[in-house]
Amino acid sequence: MARKFLYFVATMIVLVIAGAFVLRIYGEDLAEVVFVPSAEFQAQEVLEDSIYADISMWYARPEIKKGNPALWLPQGYEPKGAGPKEDQRAAIFFVHPTSFINKDKWNAPLGDKETEDRTKIFLRGQASAFNKAGDVWAPRYRQATLGAFLTEKKEGQQALDAAYQDVLIAFDYFISEVPDDRPIILAGHSQGSLHLTNLLKDRVAGTPLANRIVAAYVVGWPVSIEADVPALGLDVCETAEQTNCLLSWESFAEPADYGRIVEVYDTTIGFNGEPRKDTNLLCTNPINGDINSESPAELNLGTLVPNDELSDATLVEGAVPARCDDRGFLLIGDPPDLGPYTLPGNNYHVYDYSLFWRNVREDVMKRMTAFLSR
Repeated sequence: MARKFLYFVATMIVLVIAGAFVLRIYGEDLAEVVFVPSAEFQAQEVLEDSIYADISMWYARPEIKKGNPALWLPQGYEPKGAGPKEDQRAAIFFVHPTSFINKDKWNAPLGDKETEDRTKIFLRGQASAFNKAGDVWAPRYRQATLGAFLTEKKEGQQALDAAYQDVLIAFDYFISEVPDDRPIILAGHSQGSLHLTNLLKDRVAGTPLANRIVAAYVVGWPVSIEADVPALGLDVCETAEQTNCLLSWESFAEPADYGRIVEVYDTTIGFNGEPRKDTNLLCTNPINGDINSESPAELNLGTLVPNDELSDATLVEGAVPARCDDRGFLLIGDPPDLGPYTLPGNNYHVYDYSLFWRNVREDVMKRMTAFLSR
């Protein structure tokens, strides 16, 4: 199951949120004790279809100007060139990663300030890469808590399923509000990308909507080319100008240690019902915009380097290279110093977007130009 893979990703994210000491000294068993809810799963009240008409259910949408984290730009960055014309701007649906770490509930309640503050930090460093191409819509949803990924209890999967139902309702409202002739970009990270893969399978594949998708950025989540992609309704993005396609990468510095991730991933079943073992992971090189390639650091247009408080960041050119290895992980050379949140095994999961922020921004615009020109 896909959730088993996230077990290890989430275990490492414990370091990001709770600090390295606990996990490095006491290991995953203590992480489960600390983060996995002991309460029974409580079924979430189903949200009304119209609830996302309420602007307060969104972190970002076109009407939100003040405090919109998706409109953030790094310190000192001056955008060059105009974006698309107003009637050609994309509508971007962005699903944020896990930011709820409490163990008193399996799903985040709406309106939890600590969780929402953490989510806004993620959105500033991730969703902001798309704001030149169009208007970002980023819904609040009752995400599964971190502990849902650190257990084999059935409640963990129930929490993920409940979170996904919110994402579906938000997406359906989003589609109802976007003009029929407007391009659409889908993007997410980690838990958000997990939900995005299911959304592609359930709402995009085999429908006219697929023709409106400029690209889907399924970042920080493994996508099997053989076992998953055929069910998602879009091809792999093989070139920087391709549209109606998928991008995905998972960033590791070298030496990269992802053996345990692969070990668990190889036990999972793909969307086509076949094992993912020995299949190829989709590895987009975000510097080049193609697959399974190699780029020197000189071609990296800008990495976000955050301050200690994560309240701002500066853009540094040429910080890291990128190359896809034989298994489909993205390697970034020697470990860059981006702060205290690097994960074990030289895993730069938290920085998947930040490492290539300006290249992602340019990639989006190339695909938008190609999409509009056809």
